[in-house]
Amino acid sequence: MRTYGILALAASLVTASAQALQGFNYGSVFTNNAPITGGEYERLFNTAKQLAGTSGAFTSARLFTTIQAGTPNLPTEAIAAADATQTKLLLGIFLSSTEEQFQNELTALRSAIAQYGQRLVDLVIGISVGSEDLYRISPTGILNRSNPGEGPDAVVRRINAVRQALAGTILSGAPIGHVDTWTAYVNSSNAAVISACDFIGVDAYPYFQNTQANSIENGESLFFAAYDATVAVSQGKPVWITETGWPVSGPTENQAVPSTQNAETYWDSVGCRVFGQINTFWYTLQDAFPNAPSPSFGVVGSTLSTTPLYDLTCPSDSESPSSSAGSPSPSSPVAPPAGISDSPPDRETSTTPAPESPGSNSGSPGSNSGATGSNSGSPGSNSGSGSNGGSGSNNDGSGSAPVENTVPPTVKTVMTYVTVTTCPVTYTSGVEMKTSMTTSTVSVTSTHGNTLSTVASPPSTPSPSSAPGACPANLNGDFEFPHLIVPVDKNQPDAALGTSFNGLITPTVSSLFNFDFPASLQGRTCSLVFLFPTRDQLQTSNYTLSGSGGFLVERLKEPADSTTSFNNQPEVNVTVNTIPSVQPGNSYVLGSGGCFSNVRIGYKVSATGSLDLDYFQDYNPAPIGLYVTVC
Repeated sequence: MRTYGILALAASLVTASAQALQGFNYGSVFTNNAPITGGEYERLFNTAKQLAGTSGAFTSARLFTTIQAGTPNLPTEAIAAADATQTKLLLGIFLSSTEEQFQNELTALRSAIAQYGQRLVDLVIGISVGSEDLYRISPTGILNRSNPGEGPDAVVRRINAVRQALAGTILSGAPIGHVDTWTAYVNSSNAAVISACDFIGVDAYPYFQNTQANSIENGESLFFAAYDATVAVSQGKPVWITETGWPVSGPTENQAVPSTQNAETYWDSVGCRVFGQINTFWYTLQDAFPNAPSPSFGVVGSTLSTTPLYDLTCPSDSESPSSSAGSPSPSSPVAPPAGISDSPPDRETSTTPAPESPGSNSGSPGSNSGATGSNSGSPGSNSGSGSNGGSGSNNDGSGSAPVENTVPPTVKTVMTYVTVTTCPVTYTSGVEMKTSMTTSTVSVTSTHGNTLSTVASPPSTPSPSSAPGACPANLNGDFEFPHLIVPVDKNQPDAALGTSFNGLITPTVSSLFNFDFPASLQGRTCSLVFLFPTRDQLQTSNYTLSGSGGFLVERLKEPADSTTSFNNQPEVNVTVNTIPSVQPGNSYVLGSGGCFSNVRIGYKVSATGSLDLDYFQDYNPAPIGLYVTVC
């Protein structure tokens, strides 16, 4: 029997302290790029501790840089403010910059040790080496122009450099970790970074997951699914929540509407479940002084006050994470699905800093860029020594970087080949039209890394083809991805299992997929396809497969939602197709025809035989999962 819910989160509590820390994120400059001084940090820290409704619990602070803004390498004055207010510190070392900048961070850290001595040891709960660096060099980070990042080897090298710098000092025992988006951690190519850490910090923002059903009603399940995915690959290391929140104002991202009411709902449903259980740094206390960014996440407005914009009192019935039910946890290391995002873009400026780049706030949150992406960056806030460094990213997670480094990373092109099977279909409406059975080989092109090259081992018939009337079974052209995936389990018929990033297809569990067909598709041809590469072709995803059998694919009379269970699932409208046998290394055209237009359509995929497939829906190379291709 499969167990749903945030089991990974529950497991992480084993490593959590009895009194987990609560705090906010703090940048190094205000929104006008003026450096935040020691006195101003002190006022911010005291305000956090005295916020109405929080019982004085916010006694910690996360910093993005150890350098005081406006200086080359002096220690941040936030340390003196923390000393004066007895605020615990998660120190930050900014990475995605020059070697000189990194050495300046180490100089500031050594100076702080010399200046504060044992008092610094008493304040520091950990040191984060970098923030969202891995995300910014991911295909989505590059797509969102989220500025330079660092690869896993570089991050590990600098984590080790920090350890070496602290060796023999009174701060040598401080835990050292890294902060990134959950989508970066579940990418197995970044596993060495996790291995090098004592803890990892995860940034996750359902608001920016704008290619999914990300209304405030789904915020809780999206967040805990992201947290669970991170814990699943954490190698037993503690997972701290280093950024999350919901904006009080700004643009609507798909179904996510900024408002004080929704920010309060997210605080209650997510924050109140983890506060006191897991070290958590909320985004953010204040980000609107002197000017409000868009979106704005601050729990207080432009005027610093202990009276928040919404009620921060946790409901008396708030569940602890270990007893709640979120989204299904991945059963194996996986990577971000197409268009999943997790943290607000660019947050390095305001009183609530943005992750990564030294300097002033740069930016506004990234916007969704296309069918494959979803916003994922974090709101910009200054984190450095006075140079502009917001990162603003979208589509999958987070990111910020010094804007001085404007040379875009070069791109490595990787081509992989999969077999495409076009199956016969019996319906002629929407994307279901009878086609003939054909087999061909197609290429999938991806961007990754920092060199320009083409790697290909073309098969004997390299040119792609499809059955007459069908669109290609690849993502090289226009395509639509599912905006909602919901599993339903006949062994738990009344359980609403919530939004998932995985497609789970077993003898007892079916997955329901919602596709949004825009009006612009009217008059075009669409194909419903299932892409199933071999495991060694995957770069950012994974799957488990056992048993034998295939798929039954059906179109539903209505789309599903996050409350859908086996017993209340929509009725079947028509059978789209049946695939007798599903095998890795194949892509299946399930049906083709005129595109639906300006409508949301739900599909159900069920197993035939003993097939048991659990995969992470992902458009990155090689794409895996259910898509609609457009031609």
